[in-house]
Amino acid sequence: MNLLCIDTSTKNLSLAVSKNGKVLRFRNTKLNRPLDRSIMPSIKKILDSAGMPIKKLDGFAVGLGPGSFTSLRVGLSTIKGLAFAVCKPVVGVSSLDLLAMNVRDNAQVCTLCDARRNLVYACLYEKKGTALKRKSDYLLTNIHDALKQVKGATVFIGDGLKLYRDDIKKVKTITPQFADEKDVFPRARHLVPLVAERIKKGKWDPVDKLIPLYLYPDHCQIKKGSKK
Repeated sequence: MNLLCIDTSTKNLSLAVSKNGKVLRFRNTKLNRPLDRSIMPSIKKILDSAGMPIKKLDGFAVGLGPGSFTSLRVGLSTIKGLAFAVCKPVVGVSSLDLLAMNVRDNAQVCTLCDARRNLVYACLYEKKGTALKRKSDYLLTNIHDALKQVKGATVFIGDGLKLYRDDIKKVKTITPQFADEKDVFPRARHLVPLVAERIKKGKWDPVDKLIPLYLYPDHCQIKKGSKK
């Protein structure tokens, strides 16, 4: 099974190519130009470096967010276009799941990502090896309500730590650990273990119905032609 994996939920473009569950190449690039101009050259480059022509791919795995509205749309539209072009299936996973997989040890993990407007994207997990069990919904909420979901020893990860580390430390029912700053972005290579069981069971997503996980209500999302 040959997969192209991608996450565009942040300012970091993350790509990976795998074969039979083994990651052949991965790449994490901080974008310095618009994603719609760099995504296809980046995909071509990593496929070439992995010696994997697009026609030999068996499917695609994509991070669905939450995150940047525009980047998520560009990333998912690109994968959908490729999937339709080569008639291959797609599987989507929350980018918060990918972020939680950056934690290397077995632990309770809480992802906290800055969602602007004094809100965070958050989710609580139990991680054992490459197995990830979600213990909460995917949340868009304030930091105080997010922390009500958490008790005991917990590894916190995400760019929200820069804003809310002190708030976390103040909660007496939490024994926090903080992930390294270099691990704040989701990594596409973690899609490989996360989607393995779904692919084995043939649980691909309908390509035409796959949409980004925004969490924000529709009226808060950026609309085409909006001046704000």
